[in-house]
Amino acid sequence: MKTALHKAETRGNANHGWLHSRHSFSFAGYHDPQRMNFGVLRVLNDDIVAGGMGFGAHPHDNMEIISIPLEGDLEHQDSMGNKTVIKNGDIQVMSAGTGISHSEYNKNADKEVRFLQIWVFPNKRNVKPRYGQITLNLEDRYNKLQQILSPNSEDAGVWIHQNAWFHLGKFDGGFSTEYQVKGIGNGVYAFILSGDVQIHDQKLNARDGLGIWETDKFTISASSNAEILLMEVPMA
Repeated sequence: MKTALHKAETRGNANHGWLHSRHSFSFAGYHDPQRMNFGVLRVLNDDIVAGGMGFGAHPHDNMEIISIPLEGDLEHQDSMGNKTVIKNGDIQVMSAGTGISHSEYNKNADKEVRFLQIWVFPNKRNVKPRYGQITLNLEDRYNKLQQILSPNSEDAGVWIHQNAWFHLGKFDGGFSTEYQVKGIGNGVYAFILSGDVQIHDQKLNARDGLGIWETDKFTISASSNAEILLMEVPMA
């Protein structure tokens, strides 16, 4: 087993007033040649957007983009004609493919919105752009790993053009579980949303990240009440 530890305080830090973003990997003005990506996981941004503010229309292509709202309401509008609001419990996905543009705004003027923005390199280029959004049952992640993303449209969660699986878990202190890697040669990037956990022999705290590869399984133990996101992706 190989691991790479990214402590919360070592992430890129961009504070634009209306937007406070922490970057697990190089992004915009934050560049670290040692932290460009984890396999095909290219971006993991932990964003806080002030009330009524947001990202104006901007383009993307040939990227799988996943948004996971943590607090508040995020309004999305895109060049495919979609206009939706996503909130905690929802998962949003866009296959940018040949090209799309979209905007994201905090729908509420009186409170922040917090969300994770994740980019994954696709295994197919120049696909037809696609939008997807689902609402999950939050109870299905208590003391278990709830699948929220896969390569297959028939499986639980959203799907993307990549051999990847994402899971969310919300654990009581003292709970342990094992994660079995699904794709041969895949690695897993674990991001701790809250609380304290131990993966293998590594202790982790809120907003820490741990990359794990060259193993087919590992154990996760919650030292306190905790929430964790697992992102399994191809390493090449």
